[in-house]
Amino acid sequence: MLERVWGNIEKRRFSPLYLLYGNEPFLLMETYERLVNAALGPEEREWNLAVYDCEETPIEAALEEAETAPFFGERRVILIKHPYFFTSEKEKEIEHDLAKLEAYLKAPSPFSIVVFFAPYEKLDERKKMTKLAKEQSEVVIAAPLAEAELRAWVRRRIESQGAQASDEAIDVLLRRAGTQLSALANEIDKLALFAGSGGTIEAAAVERLVARTPEENVFVLVEQVAKRDIPAALQTFYDLLENNEEPIKILALLAAHFRLLSQVKWLASLGYGQAQIAAALKVHPFRVKLALAQAARFADGELAEAINELADADYEVKSGAVDRRLAVELLLMRWGTRPAQAGRHGRR
Repeated sequence: MLERVWGNIEKRRFSPLYLLYGNEPFLLMETYERLVNAALGPEEREWNLAVYDCEETPIEAALEEAETAPFFGERRVILIKHPYFFTSEKEKEIEHDLAKLEAYLKAPSPFSIVVFFAPYEKLDERKKMTKLAKEQSEVVIAAPLAEAELRAWVRRRIESQGAQASDEAIDVLLRRAGTQLSALANEIDKLALFAGSGGTIEAAAVERLVARTPEENVFVLVEQVAKRDIPAALQTFYDLLENNEEPIKILALLAAHFRLLSQVKWLASLGYGQAQIAAALKVHPFRVKLALAQAARFADGELAEAINELADADYEVKSGAVDRRLAVELLLMRWGTRPAQAGRHGRR
């Protein structure tokens, strides 16, 4: 759906009404920006681009603007933010003339493009107004991208800047930068500039130019623990300290990561697939894929014990019984000297 809408925008085949909603704000904004860039020249925007917020302004003010002929151009673009009346949210202090909105939805202005920008995960399908808006509008649902869609989005953004990327480079980028589109966009812009027009981004360049997020460092640290490579795990911990990460935050990230490994391992044992696990845990499918591979390195007992030990360490640090840095070092040393349990890498 998103590709079709973007393709029509690029060809300047505009709808008079757009309804953009979902919990991936970067895709919402990217769609809106594509629409503005295609519909209005830079010199037209001062006169023919208007933004209204339904949490601050009645909807009829935006509709009156949409019904006003454009100045020095073919069309107007009216952005209407936070149309909460399409959701189950309670009415706010601003009163909206929804009868006028209903009338406009049924007969939109031919010289205006009205964009409802709704950064909500769901709309209230029971409402007559919501049903009408969806029927009359070009609808874009901006949900988190599945892994294949995410890779395609990364590759397309790189190619739009005149560069290419190897599959391995995209793998490393997703592991290092995560799956948040705004963060990925910033890193892609940097990598494309480094590669230059016609250049190719390789994995080595990503490793050199893209800093690991704290979550990625914790993933690496746990991978080193799984391999019983404690010198490397300690070095990763010290690198985090060098980057001004607090030991108490590292403990919290480790606890969250081991809980994720335990949850994906348990759900997989019940027969859940990768997409089902992602939906159940509200985690991106790519993170679930990585977590499943890493969880296979641990027996169930190891994961449960690590979670309990992290809870104990957190209590000892917060009660002042143990130094924060020492608490993490002791945990890593303990995990490194513990023999692998039965079930890790199969039975022996």
